[in-house]
Amino acid sequence: MTETVAAPPVRTARSARPAAAKRPEGQWALGEREPLNANEEFKAVEDPLLVRERIERVYSREGFASIDPDDLRGRMRWWGLYTQRKPGIDGGKTGSLAPEELEDEHFMMRVRSDGGTLDAAQLRAIADVSMRFARNTADVTDRQNIQLHWVRIEDVPAIWRRLEEVGLSTTEACGDCPRVIVGSPVAGVGADEVLDATPAVREIAARYIGDPSLSNLPRKYKSAVSWLPDVPYEINDLAFLGAVHPEHGPGFGMWVGGGLSTVPILAQHVGVWVPLADVPDVWAAVARLFRDYGYRRLRGRARLKFLVADWGVEKFRRVLEEYLGRPLLDGPAPALPPAPIDHIGVHPQNDGLSYVGAAPVAGRLSGTRLAALADLAETHGSGRVRLTPYQKLLVLDVADPEPLITDLAEIGLQARPSPWRRNTMACTGIEYCKLAIVETKERAATLVAELEKRLSGEPDLPDLNINLNGCPNSCARTQVADIGLKGQLVADEDGRQVEGFQIHLGGSLSLAADQEGGFGKKLRGLKTTAADLPDYVERVTRAYLAGRTSPEEPFASWVARCEESDLQ
Repeated sequence: MTETVAAPPVRTARSARPAAAKRPEGQWALGEREPLNANEEFKAVEDPLLVRERIERVYSREGFASIDPDDLRGRMRWWGLYTQRKPGIDGGKTGSLAPEELEDEHFMMRVRSDGGTLDAAQLRAIADVSMRFARNTADVTDRQNIQLHWVRIEDVPAIWRRLEEVGLSTTEACGDCPRVIVGSPVAGVGADEVLDATPAVREIAARYIGDPSLSNLPRKYKSAVSWLPDVPYEINDLAFLGAVHPEHGPGFGMWVGGGLSTVPILAQHVGVWVPLADVPDVWAAVARLFRDYGYRRLRGRARLKFLVADWGVEKFRRVLEEYLGRPLLDGPAPALPPAPIDHIGVHPQNDGLSYVGAAPVAGRLSGTRLAALADLAETHGSGRVRLTPYQKLLVLDVADPEPLITDLAEIGLQARPSPWRRNTMACTGIEYCKLAIVETKERAATLVAELEKRLSGEPDLPDLNINLNGCPNSCARTQVADIGLKGQLVADEDGRQVEGFQIHLGGSLSLAADQEGGFGKKLRGLKTTAADLPDYVERVTRAYLAGRTSPEEPFASWVARCEESDLQ
């Protein structure tokens, strides 16, 4: 038998050098266990969940100065605690100051509300904490949490006791772990709902939140479980959305790999159908896959969306089925409604009662408002309240909505709001956030008030989503809004650096049958100062009203066919 000898390689300038070895991404499943950044190092030293004991036994007794830096800026996030921004530091210093220079000796605290469900006793507990320990602050986030500020480390154990006695928790509200599970705010009561996803949400939270085997993920793990497409499912790491299988009936389709921030990616439909009873197991299998194969070298590439983008959904499904130990059924995508679902106002429940949706401006509430809301929910309903992933809230089980609508208005919650109040969201901003460059919450309130005054007489006012973000991280979903505003410093007419926004136009999510998800158009140089923001939004709104082909033409469609001059 003749031996075959391989020909020598052709010596070119490229092949003369050995190929560079691929740098390890820190994927545990490939044996890459060495911590490759500071976050991975402190997680490798100790499960971040264990910091609670030190908070209770040491830090709350010895004060802020006693907190170990790895706990302060790392592990304490696993218990919903971030240091907030020191007052008076302008946005131009955000990227140049060290953490200890930026941070105040107070904390932001997130209270989990998986599925957005709260009852009157829970509302009163949060209100009590807000008024006693958080200077009466409380904001509804766009992930159905309640966020508090001005929390002192000395008060944290008492806060936990108060929250936990009514079944609430701050466990893993932040950190590289499973975040709050977003769900339909009308789960179990929606007239158009076929299958209530609440049992799956509750089982996931009970089994896996605080589970040490899932408390060290490469980055945050955001998920959604909902029958109705009334949640922003395309921007989650994992989402289950109601779908009917032709043979097996109602269940859930599955999307993976979504997320925004500086590299926005919409989730991809996996093409599988999951029965309700299997949703928790599949959710956990995706979390374990992410834990083992997720990238841990660069924080900027550590989200699940980068792994899915590199693998593709076919490989992702194949590996997921190995984790599950069984194949998944092929299944259809859901049938989306003719228009996006809007829960504000009065809507019928499936039991003959109604729910009433109300809009605080950009999610801003207070402890006193929450206490008043608890009273109203009991007076006019059963005491049940839901938070939405759009910084709004609902009161359930209402027999006579009109008295409730009147009472809600008296505490600043509009059930018949203007389009501007209904559709404006804002992140925390420079008021409290160490990453922010500009102010957002008060600016959103000012913008809403100005637009209500300037455009109230216009017929057929459009429902334009306006999302204000204090930095590029897109916590308020800048890229998928009709008008997305990314905070940055810009030059005013005199050349001075002032607070302003880069403008994204025409973003959307696939929440209705004729909608296709996509990111807003970012035109070169299209920016506005914060002072000129109301003028710009009024101008572009009037241009849209004058230039749309019909009242039904979506803003995104108009933006796509516009000349750039029409968008200035």
